[in-house]
Amino acid sequence: MDLELLEQKPRLRGWLAIEWATFAYTAFTAVLIGCMWNTLKNPVDMLIGRAFVMGGMALTFGLYKAFPGSATRFLRNLFPLTLLAYWYPDTYEFCQCFGNLDPIFAQADATLFGCQPSLEFSRWADSKFWSETFHMGYFAYYPLIFLTALAPLFTDKHRFEPTAFVILASFLCYYLIYLFLPVAGPQYYFQATGTDIIEAGTFPEVGDWFRHNTEMRPSPGQEGLFRTLVEGSQASGERPTAAFPSSHVGISTVLLLLLWKNNRWLFFCVLPFYFALCGATVYIEAHYLIDVFGGWISALLFYKLTTCIYRRWGQPREIAVATTQ
Repeated sequence: MDLELLEQKPRLRGWLAIEWATFAYTAFTAVLIGCMWNTLKNPVDMLIGRAFVMGGMALTFGLYKAFPGSATRFLRNLFPLTLLAYWYPDTYEFCQCFGNLDPIFAQADATLFGCQPSLEFSRWADSKFWSETFHMGYFAYYPLIFLTALAPLFTDKHRFEPTAFVILASFLCYYLIYLFLPVAGPQYYFQATGTDIIEAGTFPEVGDWFRHNTEMRPSPGQEGLFRTLVEGSQASGERPTAAFPSSHVGISTVLLLLLWKNNRWLFFCVLPFYFALCGATVYIEAHYLIDVFGGWISALLFYKLTTCIYRRWGQPREIAVATTQ
C-alpha cells in the first residue's frame, strides 16, 4: 500500500486574510467605543456601523459558500477595500476626544524649515499649470488605489489577494495611528487661527475646536478642473484628522512598491503622478512637510510588516490529497 500525492493546490479554509484584518480592526474599535462611550458623540451609531460591516462580510462569505468560484471570492476581497471610505472619517470620531496637536507639528515645520512650507509652496507655484498639476496628482490617489489592487487580475491572478491584503492592512495601520493622534493639518489649523499669527511664529492651542468645527481653507491655486474635483472630494469626505503621518504619501508609496513587484510598466506610468501627489499634499495645505517624511518612513515599515504577515499567516494552505493504491 502506497500513498501517492495526487495534487497540491490552495483550498479555502475559513476567512481570507483580508477578512481577518477587517474583523480585527472592527473588533478593536468596537471595544474602544465601549471604553470611550461617554466621550464619543454617537457611539450607538458607530456600533451599528460595525454591525453592518460584519453583516457585509458574512453576506459575501455566504455567497461564496453557496456559489464557490473566482467571482464570489473576488467579491470577498473587494468588499473590505470598499470600506476604506467608511473607516477614514470614523477615525475623526475617536481622535477628537483627545487634545489637538497641530501646534506641535506647525512649530516643527517652522523650526526645521524656517517657514511654513505649505504656505510658501502654494505662493511660489501660483500659476494655473502648477495648480492643476498638483491637484491632478492629489486626485490621482483614489483611482491609483484600485488600479494597483486590480492590476494583478490582468497579469498574475495569484498576486491579487496578497496585493489587496497589503493595501488594506497598510491603510488600517495608518487608521490605528489616527485614532489616537489628533492632527488636523494646515488647511484646518490655519483656518482656525489665521495665517498672520502663524507666520509671526505663534502657534496657539485650539483645544477641542475641531470637535465642533470642520471648516477648511479654500484650496490654493487658480480655478481649474482638478482643483474643482479635489475640493469636491474633500467637501464630501474630508475631516480634520489624519495629518501625521501622511497616508496619501504613505499609501501611494506602498502602491508603488506593489506595482514595482507586480507590473513594472504600470509602475513607470504612474511614477509622475506619484511625485505630483507627494508635492500636492503640501501644496494644497493638507499636510505639514514633516508629515510627508513621516509618510515615507511609515510606508516602508508598513509594507514590510504587512507582506511579512501575509507570508506567515495569510497564504492559502496547501492541501495534500492522498490516495491509496
